[in-house]
Amino acid sequence: MTDEKPSWARRIAAERAARDWSQRDVVRAMRAHAPSELPSDDSMVRQWKRWESGQGMPDDFYQPVIAATFGTVTHAIFPAPTRRDGNAEIAAASGMETLEIVGRLAKSDVDNATLDALRITADRLCSEYPFMPSEQLLIEGRQWLRRVVDLTRQNLTLAQHREVLALSGWLALLVGCVEYDSGNRHGAEATRRAALQIAQEADHAEIGGWAHEMKAWFALTTGDYHGVIAAARAGTEAAGSHGVAVQLAAQEAKAWARLGDRRQTEVALDRGRRLLEGLPHPDNLDHHFVVDPYKFDFYAMDCYRLVGEDKLARTLATEVIRTGTDFDGTERSPMRNAEAKVTLGVAAAREGDLEQAVTYGEAALKGERQSVPSLIMVSRELAAVVRNRYSTEPAAQEYLTHLQDLGRAKPGFLPS
Repeated sequence: MTDEKPSWARRIAAERAARDWSQRDVVRAMRAHAPSELPSDDSMVRQWKRWESGQGMPDDFYQPVIAATFGTVTHAIFPAPTRRDGNAEIAAASGMETLEIVGRLAKSDVDNATLDALRITADRLCSEYPFMPSEQLLIEGRQWLRRVVDLTRQNLTLAQHREVLALSGWLALLVGCVEYDSGNRHGAEATRRAALQIAQEADHAEIGGWAHEMKAWFALTTGDYHGVIAAARAGTEAAGSHGVAVQLAAQEAKAWARLGDRRQTEVALDRGRRLLEGLPHPDNLDHHFVVDPYKFDFYAMDCYRLVGEDKLARTLATEVIRTGTDFDGTERSPMRNAEAKVTLGVAAAREGDLEQAVTYGEAALKGERQSVPSLIMVSRELAAVVRNRYSTEPAAQEYLTHLQDLGRAKPGFLPS
């Protein structure tokens, strides 16, 4: 039965169907992305049928070809080697409880073990970003940021000083993100600027790239699309070959999609895809400042929704929810899942199914862990379709009122 097929087999079948391609069509498309000559069409079609039925996974040669054909990266479709549990690794590696770390800092006992414990603590906090309640994460993040910043006033070696600066930079980025999620735009911008200043002082390209990425994100959610492009390009120049360059390309693609330039959208997405394909698979997918293959599906989903490719957007939204949900139904990526639900709602609304559209839209607003500005931004797109097509329907009016109430709670992000 279909449900018994591996997820990668279901994915490639769904990707093909979303493009209205026959199996022969997909084989022909693969030839444009293959580094060498492929077997005959008849032979490849037989092989494709076996892959779609789940009878043997494509090998290392065909996996990136298939991924490129569908505009994504290899490990977004095909499972990566078993990764370590990031949270378990952090807990095992620290060897210190919070009280012990704080005690050492109070005594100015800054040795390498203490710095290692601080680094692991910062990694833990960044890994809890997707699901920890924002109020709690903000309190903890600020507490650790103050402690680490205080260390810069102590007598440190040059190497220790740079390590402490880097730790304070990562924590500032995290705090800024959570402040913005919570609707504190001005506080988030001040924290972002502090992170950028730290990056410049420490000569840390990756932190600098993320500080520019945050500026692009802020601009995106407030409708300054040319500002997004400018920030993304400045960040790309600063970031070099670090993974943040992928997310910067994605933010640029999102801006071009909202400006209605499909060609530039696809150029930016493909640039990000090529960068990500060349990066090693990350050990800890929960870390907020790590770009993983599943995030790329999330980026592309947003762009396809904006350019009206509803079948592709729906296919990717389904994948985002699948990979962002554990086997027991727990959402490990609730903020991504919420935006995927809005995408499914947009597709349903455009197809004339108001009931399903509103169901998805309301489900997206119910999550406890939210990035309010991002959620309002994408929900506004669903609201526009609902308002234009179903403005007199009671269900539509109820959803629009709910969304307006959410916007009033965060006036800086009030939908238009």
